[in-house]
Amino acid sequence: MFKRVLVANRGEIAVRVMRACRELGIAPVAIFSEADRTALHVREADFAVAVGPPPAAESYLRIDRIIEAARATGAEAIHPGYGFFSENAGFARAVAEAGLVFIGPPPEAIEQMGDKVEARRLMAAAGVPVVPGSPGVLDNEQQVRAIAHEIGFPIMLKAAAGGGGKGMREIHREEDLAAALRAVVGEAKSSFGDSRFYVEKYLRQPRHIEVQVLADTRGRTLHLFERECSIQRRHQKVVEESPSPFVTPAMRKAMGEVAVRAAKAVGYVSAGTIEFLADADRNFYFLEMNTRIQVEHPITELVTGVDLVKEQIRIAAGEALSFTQRDLAQRGAAIECRIYAEDPANGFAPAPGRIETLRFPAGPGVRVDTGVDAGAEVPIYYDPMIAKLAVWGRDRAEAIDRMRRALDEFAIAGELRTNLELHRWLMDQPRFLSGDYDNTFLESEYRPAAVRTESDPARLAAMLMAAVAANANHAGAAASADHSAPRASAWKTAARLELLRR
Repeated sequence: MFKRVLVANRGEIAVRVMRACRELGIAPVAIFSEADRTALHVREADFAVAVGPPPAAESYLRIDRIIEAARATGAEAIHPGYGFFSENAGFARAVAEAGLVFIGPPPEAIEQMGDKVEARRLMAAAGVPVVPGSPGVLDNEQQVRAIAHEIGFPIMLKAAAGGGGKGMREIHREEDLAAALRAVVGEAKSSFGDSRFYVEKYLRQPRHIEVQVLADTRGRTLHLFERECSIQRRHQKVVEESPSPFVTPAMRKAMGEVAVRAAKAVGYVSAGTIEFLADADRNFYFLEMNTRIQVEHPITELVTGVDLVKEQIRIAAGEALSFTQRDLAQRGAAIECRIYAEDPANGFAPAPGRIETLRFPAGPGVRVDTGVDAGAEVPIYYDPMIAKLAVWGRDRAEAIDRMRRALDEFAIAGELRTNLELHRWLMDQPRFLSGDYDNTFLESEYRPAAVRTESDPARLAAMLMAAVAANANHAGAAASADHSAPRASAWKTAARLELLRR
């Protein structure tokens, strides 16, 4: 086993990986930009190395500085987390060339599955069902029109190197095709440096369901069942759950077998995710493979009892998986809510800033993965995620009740806005409660005016906490001056403030 591992990331995933390292007896090493000098992941590490200014391109995306930091601190391996270099074959090769271990899949697998068109071709050859569309990349608008006429509108125009909801457009009418093509090509070039594109049939009201896989270097590949990821905004996930309320036992078995086949087709090693789209008739099609740990991995850990990050590290160290497919089962139900510094009423625009007051939920069946604490700044330079709130219940109903309770306990205030109220609203929606939802749910159901804002209750909570603290300080000072004076009750003060508010 490694003695020291550098985590080439920041925020909650860096903290998550460091915790796994500590439980394995490994000393974690952090890297940080100037904006993250006092960040939680820096304080959680045994060693921390500055790698540059706040912009990611000058710090977290500098291969030379990351490898130099690993060498300087004696790290034997590098864990990329998710985002940044987690799906970059060039980075994986550079790590290996430096005599270090990349905690992830082989570069060849990253390349094959990172190119969406190549991935479609490989999956089709392996007998994995793919969404109808173009056989390869397209060169011009005329080719797009020809494919659209062949498979019928609506279609989805996608960047070959896309991901994270970027470089894709739904096209429902032929007259919108030219503008959509220009947008996809421009976004693909600026975001990925690759302007190639292809076409897929757009499935109406699809479900986004993914299957977690693990593969070791000894040839064993298995799946850890599915996650439902259909609650999305701008093609990006907001809420996930496992098991899916849509998937039947027969469908679960079939999807798991297909996911394992897909991973084996590219010689996959480490943790990865095969993503599918499913139609109303429960036909499912390969969408893409994420060759990394997923943001939503905690819910799989909660229902299976497997620590996916530890397994990644063990596999990278050459160890074999210690369990078989027969050893795995889904127990109970888990739900994850992604808590972002964003404004749902303003098109989910990022709304970062300083966190002044923060209280995380706790108690039975509640897990919070975060990279911030009170006083932290959510910077403008990176993803605005504050935390991932995951809960477990004996069944889906209990998990939803537990999530409601946890969301009510979650308190955050400061110079930022969050999507907490959106999650509270969602946990009471009939379609979500019934499990009858799809990728279009937020787009069709969510209306900002129907969701109360968080400003008043958050401000009230902050005021009450400040008042109680101030009263306690005042009472302590008075008691020091006159020990015979009765101490005021902080509870009474808080109650009086509430009565005044009413």
